[in-house]
Amino acid sequence: MEILITGGAGYIGSHTVIDLVLNGFQPVVIDDFSSGHVEALKLINSFKNVEVPIYHGDIGDKGLLGKIFKEHNIKGVIHFAASSLVGESMQVPLKYYENNVGKAVFLLKFLKETGINIFIFSSSAAVYGNPKSFPIEEDHLLDPVNPYGFSKLVVERMLKDIDIAGGFKFISLRYFNAAGAYMGGIIGEDHNPETHLIPRVLKSIASGDNKAFIYGSDYPTKDGTAVRDYIHVSDLAFAHILALKYLIEDNNSKSVVYNLGCETGYSVLDILKKIEKITGAALDIEYTGKRAGDPAVLVASSKKIFKDLGFKFKYDIDEIISSAWKWHFTNKNGFSGVLKSYNG
Repeated sequence: MEILITGGAGYIGSHTVIDLVLNGFQPVVIDDFSSGHVEALKLINSFKNVEVPIYHGDIGDKGLLGKIFKEHNIKGVIHFAASSLVGESMQVPLKYYENNVGKAVFLLKFLKETGINIFIFSSSAAVYGNPKSFPIEEDHLLDPVNPYGFSKLVVERMLKDIDIAGGFKFISLRYFNAAGAYMGGIIGEDHNPETHLIPRVLKSIASGDNKAFIYGSDYPTKDGTAVRDYIHVSDLAFAHILALKYLIEDNNSKSVVYNLGCETGYSVLDILKKIEKITGAALDIEYTGKRAGDPAVLVASSKKIFKDLGFKFKYDIDEIISSAWKWHFTNKNGFSGVLKSYNG
């Protein structure tokens, strides 16, 4: 069964491509490579001895979408393509509404026209804003504090309205902090700029710099640093497979929203201590000001997806950091020589 993956060359998208292949699906990728890496997909093709079709372009290109749907028997869509930097969204909000909302409207209209009614949406814990209770359940107040989070919430609302109108089913997965790298070592996290704590510090150690910045030291937490819930990217990827199978195989399936986190909060200092232990590095820590739009605490309740889909975690925080360290130590330049265009 062919499944269209928008943003399939990105960090989470490429890991989901692997799981789709391993679970008997045929992923078809569309990506503009503005932040994703075609090299990741080529490595998957080589390592898994498969041929994942790759289309270079924008989901707002109706001609390209038409070409893809003509050449492939697409049965469902997993939608990753989006701008995803919280800080940047505070500086250039219109970019986020254009890329995350406007293009989602275009894509959903196209899917309705073509009769595709199975849709998995890459959402975010950012829809909760500054939570009032922990762990956060799916029915918690939705009150984003940055344009990125609000853009995700708007798309969730659109999906709900389309579902109510009939003939469309979706699952929205609200990610907490994805981290780690594929346990086979072939792909990992490579952003430019890198804003995520674990890869940013590990890249610094791999380069010999050993520098770590802490953004904010006066949050209302145990040590004054922000607290986050980390989930291994491969666990996150597999949740998409479970969601897809549910929508395809269950005749009584309903549209639903799920949190994806490990239900345990780690402060920035907690993570830095674990990084030091795993890598053997002594970090040079520097405190700086808070980043706009960053909540103090984000910790998930994932009980709903445990109960409904039988989702289970395979990897803990130590394995998250260890797998990421293996990737960054082996690939100090990330996906070096990445092609920014692909004529596939």
